[in-house]
Amino acid sequence: MALPPGYDVDWQSVEGANSDSTLSASDHSFFFKNDSNSFFGIVVYVDDILVATTHPEMTGDFKTFLSQHFKFKDLGSPKYFLGLEIARNKKGILISHRKYTMDLLRDAGMFGCKPSAVPMDPLKKLKLDSDTPLKDASKYRRLIGRLLYLCITRPDVTFAVHKLSQYVSNPSDEHWEAAEKILRYLKSSPGHGLFYLSNSKVSLSIFSDADWAACPDTRKSITGYCLFLGSSMVSWKAKKQTTISRSSAEAEYRAMAQATCEVVWATALLKDFGIKVEKVVPLYCDNQSTIHICSNSVFHERTKHIEIDCHTVREKFLENVIKSLHIRNNLQLADIFTKPLGTLAFRSILSKMNFESLYNPS
Repeated sequence: MALPPGYDVDWQSVEGANSDSTLSASDHSFFFKNDSNSFFGIVVYVDDILVATTHPEMTGDFKTFLSQHFKFKDLGSPKYFLGLEIARNKKGILISHRKYTMDLLRDAGMFGCKPSAVPMDPLKKLKLDSDTPLKDASKYRRLIGRLLYLCITRPDVTFAVHKLSQYVSNPSDEHWEAAEKILRYLKSSPGHGLFYLSNSKVSLSIFSDADWAACPDTRKSITGYCLFLGSSMVSWKAKKQTTISRSSAEAEYRAMAQATCEVVWATALLKDFGIKVEKVVPLYCDNQSTIHICSNSVFHERTKHIEIDCHTVREKFLENVIKSLHIRNNLQLADIFTKPLGTLAFRSILSKMNFESLYNPS
């Protein structure tokens, strides 16, 4: 449903309509009412609202309450929300950005381009002061801004976009060519998105990885992680670390700290939905030394130079919130968020993420 322009919602009064309703501490745009028999939640973005409930009559009561205070339009079952296309069937829900992607390609004049199999060339090393400065830097900044929003449903381009976003202050021709390669990749898969299974198990798992000293300008490492609810990926990140790591184990440990914080956040958010995570969350890492640092106090003594906040990994390990597990390099799904990959490795990881398209022939 959507409110017309000029109508501001006093959400405190909406919350006061039912003394049991609560503002989520994990997401301040999420309000919910939850008890043993029912769940009712709303997500608010300016004047757009999404409603979810286990009892449809609660939606009717909420619309009746809103109609007493505001004029609004009920758009029915969500199919399009803030640029996101939502398709559903009995098996689950697919969220994609197909129209947004097509508009992006049209505005960039890339409809007739040759598609690319990967969003970034794994052999090309981009630097801050590489090649000739771009004459019109504004077009690069506009494109990167639009691509950043696309990352909401496209984990496949997340690393490439965040890599190129580091050069918006002084882009070069080489950076622009790399941005065009992302567009050529999108041309090959405009309708792809994330599929969320309706029968997925309610259990969390997370993959954590780091590429040590990957930035040629600062020698800082890249953190990557992806969080799964059952077999469905619900959160992911590719980000340059804030400090320089002295070893690959330290870089991986910092990445594990970020992943651990994400697990804590997801656990709290699921609690708002009435779902309690009772099992220890497996945290998969491909670095044995990092796992030893997390679980062995002797190894932990060797990390005194690392900031205290990174040691949240060991704290949550001792609290049985997470359990660090080793995984082979070829099974590390977070690898896609730390470096550009070749075609085979890239497609292999995406096939394990429920990354699909409704527009592909069966």
